[in-house]
Amino acid sequence: MLVDVVAYLRCPVCAGALDLDGRVVRCGLGHGFDVARQGYVSLLTGSQAPGTADSAAMVAAREAFLGAGHFGPLAEAVTGACRDDAKVAADAGAGTGYYLARVLDALPEAVGLALDVSKNAVRRAARAHPRLGAVVADVWRPLPVGDGTVDVLLNVFAPRNGAEFARVLKEDGELIVVTPTSRHLVPLVERLGLLSVDESKERRVAESLSDHFVETGRSTLEFEAALGHEAVEAVVGMGPSAWHLDKEVMRRKIEDLPETSLVTASFRMSIFKRRR
Repeated sequence: MLVDVVAYLRCPVCAGALDLDGRVVRCGLGHGFDVARQGYVSLLTGSQAPGTADSAAMVAAREAFLGAGHFGPLAEAVTGACRDDAKVAADAGAGTGYYLARVLDALPEAVGLALDVSKNAVRRAARAHPRLGAVVADVWRPLPVGDGTVDVLLNVFAPRNGAEFARVLKEDGELIVVTPTSRHLVPLVERLGLLSVDESKERRVAESLSDHFVETGRSTLEFEAALGHEAVEAVVGMGPSAWHLDKEVMRRKIEDLPETSLVTASFRMSIFKRRR
């Protein structure tokens, strides 16, 4: 809930501390932000959210797919990588809050802050866990989070802002970044014409963070998932290919697949610490 995390937020206008005043989050200078009935708050200012914010259909697909446990081994790996003494865990690009909620399950003393630019996603994240507060925020802008307040910061399939990530993390905090490898969703990528993962992605991830972070650990997680037609449609619909593919054409292609497809899920997880 927002009450659990408001102490770690800051005003996106003046960077002042925020308090929860009934149904409004407000700073000392009087800048106020209404709490939505679903329990989240938008701390975006200026123009509307970028057009790349996940749509309602994409969020529904992600909730269905992740809720069915298809990426459960990844959630376990992320949880296992978190320091067990963390008190504040945040997720930049949290989506539905699935991974952050699993982390909070394993850290009974911690609270969680879910940040995402999509209101559709944040509505879901707000109810993902009782100790989770959800905020609409853009990773590419200054994050509405106080300096040095976060113990563990997750970044799962999401954009990275090295300078802001370093600012909000405590000196001994850790950043956990998960990206797909070029083998992710084989053989669906070829059969359905999905967007593939660039072979240079690992290098680009490291470069995007190198000014502020040192990589202290790296691992690859790969497992197979047996997906029926509905699950295939969901995994396609929740990812970047959803922006580029005709839905009816995709449904016809999925119908031509075997009743169950054995699909490779392949991820790279890196642990980063702040440069000193």
